[in-house]
Amino acid sequence: MTIESDPSYPAHWEADVVLRDGGTARIRPITTADAGRLVSFYEQVSDESKYYRFFAPYPRLSDRDVRRFTHHDFVDRVGLAATVGGEFIATVRYDRIGADGRSATGPADEAEVAFLVQDAHQGRGVASALLEHIGAVARERGIRRFAAEVLPANTKMIKVFTDAGYQQKRSFEDGSVHLTLDLEPTAESLAVQRAREQRAEARSVQRLLAPGSVAVVGVSRTGGGLGAATLRNLRDGGFHGHLYAVNEAAEADLLDGVRAYRRLADIGAPVDLAVLAVPAERVPEAVAACGEHGVQGLVVLSAGYGESGPAGLARQRELVRQVRSYGMRLIGPNAYGVINSAPDVELNASLTPAPLPARGRIGLFTQSGAIGIALLSALLRRGEGLSSFVSAGNRADVSGNDILQYWYEDEATDVALLYLETLGNPRKFSRLARRTAAVKPVVVAKGGRHTPAGHVVPGTRLPEATVSALLRQAGVIRVDTVTELVDVGLLLASQPLPAGPRIAILGNSESLGVLTYDACLTQGLRPLPPLDLTTAAEPADFRDALAAALASEANDAVVVTAIPWVGGHEPAGELADALREAVAAHPGKPVAVVHVELGALAEALSAGAAPAPAAARPGPAGAPAPAPIQESAAERAALRPRPSADGLRIPAYPAAERAVKAVAEGVRYGQWRRANAEAGLVPAYEDIDEAGAGAQLARLLAGVDGRSVLTLSDFDAHALLDRYGIHVLPTLPALSPDAAVRAARALGYPLALKATAPHLRHRADLGGVRLDLANETELRRSYEELTETLGKPAEIQPVVQAMVPRGVDTVVRSVIDPAAGAVLSFGLAGVASELLGDTAHRLVPATDRDAAELIRSIRTAPLLFGWRGSDPVDTPALEELLLRLSRLVDDHPEVIGVSLEPVVVATEGLSVLSATVRIAHPPARSDVGPRTLPSY
Repeated sequence: MTIESDPSYPAHWEADVVLRDGGTARIRPITTADAGRLVSFYEQVSDESKYYRFFAPYPRLSDRDVRRFTHHDFVDRVGLAATVGGEFIATVRYDRIGADGRSATGPADEAEVAFLVQDAHQGRGVASALLEHIGAVARERGIRRFAAEVLPANTKMIKVFTDAGYQQKRSFEDGSVHLTLDLEPTAESLAVQRAREQRAEARSVQRLLAPGSVAVVGVSRTGGGLGAATLRNLRDGGFHGHLYAVNEAAEADLLDGVRAYRRLADIGAPVDLAVLAVPAERVPEAVAACGEHGVQGLVVLSAGYGESGPAGLARQRELVRQVRSYGMRLIGPNAYGVINSAPDVELNASLTPAPLPARGRIGLFTQSGAIGIALLSALLRRGEGLSSFVSAGNRADVSGNDILQYWYEDEATDVALLYLETLGNPRKFSRLARRTAAVKPVVVAKGGRHTPAGHVVPGTRLPEATVSALLRQAGVIRVDTVTELVDVGLLLASQPLPAGPRIAILGNSESLGVLTYDACLTQGLRPLPPLDLTTAAEPADFRDALAAALASEANDAVVVTAIPWVGGHEPAGELADALREAVAAHPGKPVAVVHVELGALAEALSAGAAPAPAAARPGPAGAPAPAPIQESAAERAALRPRPSADGLRIPAYPAAERAVKAVAEGVRYGQWRRANAEAGLVPAYEDIDEAGAGAQLARLLAGVDGRSVLTLSDFDAHALLDRYGIHVLPTLPALSPDAAVRAARALGYPLALKATAPHLRHRADLGGVRLDLANETELRRSYEELTETLGKPAEIQPVVQAMVPRGVDTVVRSVIDPAAGAVLSFGLAGVASELLGDTAHRLVPATDRDAAELIRSIRTAPLLFGWRGSDPVDTPALEELLLRLSRLVDDHPEVIGVSLEPVVVATEGLSVLSATVRIAHPPARSDVGPRTLPSY
């Protein structure tokens, strides 16, 4: 609620948040226009809560109170309100105080803080969310500590403060508890904040996927259209809760066998989820009806939003604002729907009719409805089961990040498959994916190499190979196609992770075995020589060979290949049983099957896959609402792959390359899981001068406008880097032959003469560098050659620099990408590496493990480790340089770009010969600060 007439109004403090129960609230500054809302809010607060707030009976607010609580300068006096439906549900206020406890102005850095939460909304985490936001506001205004007086009986508010994770002091004075909180974020406060974020966002998705009642708004009386199709799918899918149809022209009590109403308000019972299938121009009216009825979440199938152009995008933004104003969450618009196969829910609020994939262990998220159709069909065709499915369309609100929060703790989901066109908030996605990948695989197929219409997210300048590398750093399995997404998902959902890259190959075709062997080498695996069982092999021969391979310690996974038998007899069922029997006798290793023209074998291997879904049973309108999802341990065990021959699932692939690709991704993911079992460390170097660097940056940026980028002089760049232990070899200008000689006398021979003009910098191929100049004669001759060839001294800007020990020339960089954040990059210097794009990347802050992996992940890495008999270089020194640079850009977001080129790594130590540093006022980051939903 921006007050346009008041330029001091801090609109950037407005935010939407997800509360503990999964609902949403709007947090915004309190203004003079809120007097009526404040009085109404206060009248709904109990006498007990009022007593806790004011330490005395306080039945009503006086006019003076109302003025004091609505008039703020947004610096020394700030009030925030949490609102739902435009009405206050909670308030928080701080007043800056001095050492004597009285009102003060800056530079006093302490403030008194107080909360009041409406009784009906206590326990929803409103106060905790307000504390995060008022704390961020206070830090912005130079306040470093909060003081609070709380009555001992007010245990809920004491807990809000003590559980926040901030450093605090607590004392008992004059009958009240005195609390002092240091507002500087700590590792504990950040962990608390992210844990609350995870629980709240996961709960918000659960409310969408496990509703007790669903209303479909916009059901045609003729049975056509999106609404009628969704209603039928809900009914025929056996949804366990209450089901309602809404059509303003409904004339009968039933539509398609479901209780029908003209208006949502006519339903005399709660509605948890509403599916909107009305034209876009009528959606606002439907949303308002849902909000007034207390609906918890919406699935909007209607099109005509961001995908349709600027007008639709504006309509989409208004939709999100309206939905959130009522405390609801939204899937869509232009969504395909949601599915939850849990046995006590069986929700099919999508446009996909039966048959659906059986209940299983794969969770599926897509932005595209068409891709969702393809993926559901592929899972059904290949006999794999589904735990939940969300096709979010324009994903204006609920995104892949929210679904990852849900899947992280969802015991029904073992593998997360996502088709993404954009990453939205890549920093948050990387953080959530890394945490989820530590306990279950996350597989991503990323389309949309360019930002499509309807997805208002920052684009990334990073190439696709870099995005893939950063995803892998987070443990995400990146695949290129929807087919690979299903292939990899099948293997991970049904097979254990490989312990290593050694692959046994066996089958009844030598040629197919060789193809599989080649595919393994292409994927970087270590295949054993294929075992040819010959075309005369019977199912028993396959069983015995597979059992022997699984029992052997010489391999980590097995690929079985099979071609049709000569003579027309195809014992596909017997072969499937034989393979399952061998796997049941020797569990613990993954097995994949390659079949050529043996579709019956693939069907037989998937026949005993996931448990069959419960029989469809239409839920009568008066059926009792289901209890929250709580599977017993026995039920969960029944859903998991079992080591019995009847229920074992063995994925089958029609091509060797597809099977091996899936196995290889499992190998790489297993390696990542083992390597990340213990978190890497971000070293704390004692010689780093963080405060000094901060002061230098503040001084350099003084007077620089918020949009300008400043490239530091060599003197300032070297001084800044030196504060982090990164020492750049000095250079001396040589604008004449005599100046070059004087510089040489100061530095000593041998030395180098370089042209440093922008068009010549780092271009040794243009002849702008002369090395190993041993005396004045050589220096003068080289200077003359340089100026005659490349131009006058003022044009080429020559410098003199001391020689360093020979080694491998490398390049170390860091850049701030608008979407991915700070990225650390490494490669070898030279045109060949640049031409081939042989550069590796890691997200900042980098750990010691990240730094070690970074220098080993480029294709030319062998040159660092003694290629062809050369001496290995000092890679520990190189890793330390990377970690120090990572610390610099992580500690100081003002540093938006650093290039160290070249960095000569010798057998002992390294030398940084040149450095370029760019700085700017730090941009706002969406992954730090208080919890907020994306702003549209």
